[in-house]
Amino acid sequence: MSITRRNFLKSSSMAAAAMAMPSLVNTVQAGVSANDKINVALIGCKNMGWANLMDFLPHNEVQCVALCDIDQNILDARTKELAGSKGLKPAQYGDYRKILDRKDVDIVIIGTPDHWHCLQMVDSCAAGKDVYVEKPASNSIAECDAMVAVAKRYDRVVQVGQQQRSSKHWQEMVEYIRSGKLGTIGHAHVWANFNYAAMPQRIPDSPIPDGVDFETWLGPTPKVSFNPQRFHGSWRMFWNYGGGLLTDWGVHLLDMALWGLDIKTMPKRIVSTGGNFFYPNGAQETYDSQTVSYLFDHAVMSWEHNAGTETGPYNRNYGVLFRGTNGTLVANRDSWEIYSEWDGKASAPKLPETVVKADYQDHKAHVTNFLECVKTRNKQTACTIENGSLCAKYAHLGNISARLGGASLYYDNDKKRFTGNSEADKFLKPKYRGPWKFPEIG
Repeated sequence: MSITRRNFLKSSSMAAAAMAMPSLVNTVQAGVSANDKINVALIGCKNMGWANLMDFLPHNEVQCVALCDIDQNILDARTKELAGSKGLKPAQYGDYRKILDRKDVDIVIIGTPDHWHCLQMVDSCAAGKDVYVEKPASNSIAECDAMVAVAKRYDRVVQVGQQQRSSKHWQEMVEYIRSGKLGTIGHAHVWANFNYAAMPQRIPDSPIPDGVDFETWLGPTPKVSFNPQRFHGSWRMFWNYGGGLLTDWGVHLLDMALWGLDIKTMPKRIVSTGGNFFYPNGAQETYDSQTVSYLFDHAVMSWEHNAGTETGPYNRNYGVLFRGTNGTLVANRDSWEIYSEWDGKASAPKLPETVVKADYQDHKAHVTNFLECVKTRNKQTACTIENGSLCAKYAHLGNISARLGGASLYYDNDKKRFTGNSEADKFLKPKYRGPWKFPEIG
């Protein structure tokens, strides 16, 4: 499929600035480079982006040709690290769009804050790149839809960084549930309790650190002064950039619950309540305590999180459980196990004791799956953009209900709006700050 500069600019995040850039590739790439090398560029080099790249590089066919970050200090440190440990000399960029001009780049890894995922993925796909994008897929429901649309339009291979889909023990968990041994499942419960999500004290604004392009970091979000609590890592606790624990851990764990329940559509109804009850004077905007209920025809799924605590049900600070008439299956990244119901007539447990341990190869397997799909042009990666968007939407729905004071919501995924709640509709699509423009996929 051909791509013209005009078509790219229609979906570009900053058309006015892009006009001054060199021309983009003329044709969407059909596969990897002609020399059988897979050239990778990383956008966002600090945490998960870097971890992702480290699992790409052990593959002999992969080489990193470009790094992009708005923090020159991180960019220099990562460039030095690659040169020392891998013998690589990737080019440095502060503007991700300049990477997209390079015809030799096959894959773009997006490890930036959530508010950047949509724009960078849309522009990458339009420039003919395959994409590995961190979770959650995006920071809004409308952005999720744009990302699904652009991947289809430009026929790109996309993997969302929900690596549990590539985990052997999670796959075996789903197989066990599908076997029917748990009996009739009426409830799936998901929880996540983490200290890192608590922000008990406020820190005053401060000057922008040397080497940081904070204007670009903000991108399409509202102009604000610099504050370290809204920057590296902790940006997740502010609505313009993330959705708290519900979007950070929620997409991983809700994904497993939806997978186990074999649900690929929106719930019938969503109700969520939350607030900052543990640290009412804290810095976070997202909720340190929150519950969500998702209603289906045959079951209910619930979410719970508590920031600043690290205890939880079944001695697990995070996890997912499936409660059936024969027993309860409880899982996290370490293992899953069965807690049987008692059979009074037989005076015995209904299910045998079962414990399945993880092999901790899920992230490596996720990257391997993606690379194989890039080579074969198989769009059905372990976590497609469709599935990543579904899970992100579930998280966003919970946050929208809570932000409306516990409103009972029904989201119509076909009409792309809530039924009978115009106030909720206002949360569907962010208003981009100029000159950035919300991507319109024609």
